[in-house]
Amino acid sequence: MTTQLERPITAPRGPARDIRRRLADPLFNAVAMAILGMALIAVIYPIYFIGIASISEPARVYEGQAWFWPVEVTFDGYDRLLGDPTVWRGLANSVLYTGLATAISVALVVSAGYVLSRRDLPGRRTITFLLVVTLFFDGGIIPRFLVVRDLGLLDTVGAMVLPGAVAVWNVIVARAFFESNLPDELREAAQMDGASDFRFFFRIAVPLSKPLIALMIVIHLVWNWNGFFDALIYLNSPDNYPLQLVLRNILVQSDLSGSANLSGDLENYEQAQRLAELVKYAAIVFATIPLMLVVPFLQRFFTQGALLGAVKN
Repeated sequence: MTTQLERPITAPRGPARDIRRRLADPLFNAVAMAILGMALIAVIYPIYFIGIASISEPARVYEGQAWFWPVEVTFDGYDRLLGDPTVWRGLANSVLYTGLATAISVALVVSAGYVLSRRDLPGRRTITFLLVVTLFFDGGIIPRFLVVRDLGLLDTVGAMVLPGAVAVWNVIVARAFFESNLPDELREAAQMDGASDFRFFFRIAVPLSKPLIALMIVIHLVWNWNGFFDALIYLNSPDNYPLQLVLRNILVQSDLSGSANLSGDLENYEQAQRLAELVKYAAIVFATIPLMLVVPFLQRFFTQGALLGAVKN
């Protein structure tokens, strides 16, 4: 016979519990939406401000009048920016460097991740250990520069593509993905049907790793497009500068091409400074638009690829 003390303790039932449950979800949702809204504003507003500042009179921007809407709209900055051949040459270079670097990096990362996921690879743990060591120890800028110089890659496309082609952390992510989503039984079944290792990789592993490939494409695309430091070190000719380095010269020197050709036809210093400010904001917008057009289409695959491989199936 079960006594009163031996009965299991259950959560209270009745109107009080229903009221708490009804109030908990709306309250949590309201707090979460408020936090996400503030985070969204903190991320979106700087981009929005640069956009309206690029078409507003600089004097009104300095006075704080153009904080929500454009004031005294002008497109002089875009006219001068798009009319300078340096910008278009930098854009073409950026497209070339980003496309090649992304393709090479994704191919190497996916291949290395698959190879390291094979349990029958001799020295698998040693190779992984040597790769992980590079995450903690780096030779530095000078040794990398000397290597690039001795290989004859200075001021070439190879200097922008090869030195940072493989990111070890991405290799580890790719390995975890293949370990979680490509069981050994699948490879053994393919081998029984006569598939070689290369055929299994290209016909089975690669098609099944589309989320991973999309994730790697987004990561390397954004990284290579926004990078300018390697170009600053390895490139000497202005004709080879990517768009981000041209943008850097604009921000540092307040000039489109590092010389006086932007404002040489202006009659006074005040007009030159006004035009330089408009060009700087317009350049930022111009350099951001390509990523804003491409990345949203890969966002779905980016989220899926970031989650796959994080949890063992």
